[in-house]
Amino acid sequence: MEFLDKRTASVLITILLFFAAGAFLYLAGRVLIVFLFAIFFAYLLDPLVSRIEQWRPISRGSRTIAILEVYAILCLVVGIVLLLVGPAIMNQGRRLGDALPGLFEKVTSGQIAWQIGSNRGWSYNTQIRVQQFLAGHGNVVLGWITLLGSRVAVFAQNVIWIALIPILAIFFLKDGRSFTEKILEMVEHRQKKQFLTGIAEDVNVMLAHFIRSQLILAGLSVVVYMAVLATLRVPYASVLGSVAGVMEFIPVVGPLLGAIAILGVAFLANYHHLLVVAAFLAGWRLFQDYVTAPRIMGGKLQLHPLAVIFAILVGGEIAGVIGVYLSIPIAAGLRIIWKRWQRTYANGRPTIRAA
Repeated sequence: MEFLDKRTASVLITILLFFAAGAFLYLAGRVLIVFLFAIFFAYLLDPLVSRIEQWRPISRGSRTIAILEVYAILCLVVGIVLLLVGPAIMNQGRRLGDALPGLFEKVTSGQIAWQIGSNRGWSYNTQIRVQQFLAGHGNVVLGWITLLGSRVAVFAQNVIWIALIPILAIFFLKDGRSFTEKILEMVEHRQKKQFLTGIAEDVNVMLAHFIRSQLILAGLSVVVYMAVLATLRVPYASVLGSVAGVMEFIPVVGPLLGAIAILGVAFLANYHHLLVVAAFLAGWRLFQDYVTAPRIMGGKLQLHPLAVIFAILVGGEIAGVIGVYLSIPIAAGLRIIWKRWQRTYANGRPTIRAA
């Protein structure tokens, strides 16, 4: 008598494979995320590479030469932008970094209540209550500051991984299509191959559109934030505008954190027109969400707003900021798989109608 029959052995092997895959994803998560963002970066540059590749007087019909030329153009554009706005951002960032420890100390001790209250006409009793509240919750504020510092330190440690993204993207730009074709060639069953080919095509279109749309929205926000904050004479306008604009890459959560950073620094710096800044941030958020984003994103993702919120919350719970960013394309990818499965398999089966 066999100790395990074939069916039980198959189930156990499947469970072990799932555990092994989960352990691999957990242990190699950082590397996989870098490769994933390299794929996103390749999607961003692919249209320009393809166009230059077709322009034979420049690329000579070589995709490798076209990739090198696109990278040269990208470096030139980044260099020009850094020359134009880089010094101002670096200068303001240095000043903000020097001022933050003193501002945080005033918050944790409650002294900032007297500084802001006297300039804004608060009563003596109000200043006393605010000062006592801040002093009594100083440990909480200090904990938030410590947490923020640890996150910044972790980000600094991962800078080397971020530098690998454009390098790895070169390989995906050059051989990404052949990778997909070779994987699909391994599938012999015609219906399965049709199913996987359809998924690959739809995901390719969705990801390309999503990445480019996010870049356009973030770039537009950087320009608007920096221009409006500078016009309103908000302290550290350049660095705050650039950071808040880049945060647009993170759906829903990013704009919220950017607005909190702008209002928080403006408040700590004793800026007098906080309501005007808050009104601008609210107006710009509505304009982005209901005017520019629908026009730029279009209907490519085809996700209900409730599904987007659910995906973002689940992604943030599972993988933090990275999970929030990846939640929308993953949700759209799952929708694509479901629709393709219905077209390929479900429609071919007889449906059971209720009597």
